[in-house]
Parts: sequence; C-alpha cells; structure tokens
Amino acid sequence: MTEANRALALRWFDEVWNQRMEGTVDELLAPGSIGHMEGDENCPAERFKVVRATFLSAMPDLRLEVEDTVAEGDNVVVRWRLTGTHSGNGLDIPPTQTRVDLRGMTWHKIVDGRIVEGWDSWNSGALMETLRTEARRQGA
Repeated sequence: MTEANRALALRWFDEVWNQRMEGTVDELLAPGSIGHMEGDENCPAERFKVVRATFLSAMPDLRLEVEDTVAEGDNVVVRWRLTGTHSGNGLDIPPTQTRVDLRGMTWHKIVDGRIVEGWDSWNSGALMETLRTEARRQGA
C-alpha cells in the first residue's frame, strides 16, 4: 500500500501540475477532501482548482520537480521544487518576468487510492512580496 500511495502522490505532481491535467484532480481527490494551504485552511477541490489556475496563469511555464518522498501507511510527504517565470496576469500582480525558484513540502493522506487530505508548506508570503516589490520597481 505504501508504494501505491507514493506512486499516487508522484502522479499528482506530474499530471496535475506539470502536464496540466485538471481531470486528474477529480480522479485523485476523494469526495469531501480538504486541503490545508497557507491562507486557505479548508480548501475543497473546487477552490483548489481556482488556486491552481491562478498560479498557472501567473507562471505558464511553472514546473514542480519532486526532490524526495517519504511514505508510511496512508501518508506520503513530498519535498518539491517549483520553478517558473512570472509572465502572466495571475496573482493580481502585473507580469514582472521574474524567475521563481522555491521549495516546499506537501503531506498527503491517502485512503482507498484517493487523497482525502493534504497540507502544503512553503513561503507563499515571500513569493508574493518578491513579485509585488519587483512590480513596483518596474513601475507597474
């Protein structure tokens, strides 16, 4: 079960983020699943899709690289690296062409082959402040 859960978590990052397959969100998230993201503590699947679309709009070349995983029972922790260029209008900040490179972790709880709960940990505030500062510097 642990290896199947690890494979599901890896599929999440590859298909949902890198391949842009929105249908995978519905396939892998269990009904009633909840995400815990910075600034959005109880994020249901539909809200996650909006957040995802916002990030992909802001950084059309966004890539998430899985750097490592730890899996035990129903839990899989993924350490990841996000790279991209802030070249789109998402995030309510004019495009700055700033290259983004940051790291974070996601903890998935997986039951019966679907994600029931997830926790994301990364410094979203620092990203937003960097982009806002660069937009101001550019006079946007």
